[in-house]
Amino acid sequence: MRLKDKVAIVTGGASGIGKATAREMVREGAMVLIADLDDEAGQTLAEELNNTIYLKTNVTSFDDVKHMMNKIDQEFGRLDILFNSAGINVTEKRNQFAIDTVRNVIDINLVGSMLTSKSAEEIFKKQRSGSIINTASVLGHIGKIRSLAYTASKAGIINMTKTLALEYAKYNVRVNTISPGYINTPFLDESRELIETYIQSLIPLARLGAPEEVAKMVVFLASDDASYITGADFKIDGGYLAK
Repeated sequence: MRLKDKVAIVTGGASGIGKATAREMVREGAMVLIADLDDEAGQTLAEELNNTIYLKTNVTSFDDVKHMMNKIDQEFGRLDILFNSAGINVTEKRNQFAIDTVRNVIDINLVGSMLTSKSAEEIFKKQRSGSIINTASVLGHIGKIRSLAYTASKAGIINMTKTLALEYAKYNVRVNTISPGYINTPFLDESRELIETYIQSLIPLARLGAPEEVAKMVVFLASDDASYITGADFKIDGGYLAK
């Protein structure tokens, strides 16, 4: 029960890594607000778990994010953990540059995480405590063809996290990043056949990661076990970036 009586927000919490993390947080004693745009999946998960509520939230909308922060304050009176898991990936068409696609990816992945993190500042400042975990990617550390917007957004999250860690340290708020590799979530559906075909050559551990394996790292970073860790990035990639 490492998160006993702590209150958490999980954006993108209705599926994939966010869903697995919401489950793990509740198992560890937390109360969780699941923020997502998928009403059916979000409501279903909230009904399944104890001490959990769902709130439809567009992380790129200032009004939605402010409403989310007001909701967490009204329902629980505090916020201890913000896990920014909401994100999208779009494989760009060969030899084409679609500015609307670029803006959408960067808005959701980078600006959304920035907006939620800054909107939580007043609550954290009042409490003099808190933990933010942002979701980057192994592709925030290396390049990938036809993933210009995605790689740029994830690299931006890594450096944004370092800046926020410096800014929020005076409030005793820790800010860290996770960089998942190839994790077995719906995120991979577009390229699943290719990934599974070449998995042994891509990943030293020769398998996809499980969302639950990422969730356990998030819980660790959110807990008091990580009380002296801030501004850091944790790769959960089966050794992908070690090559």
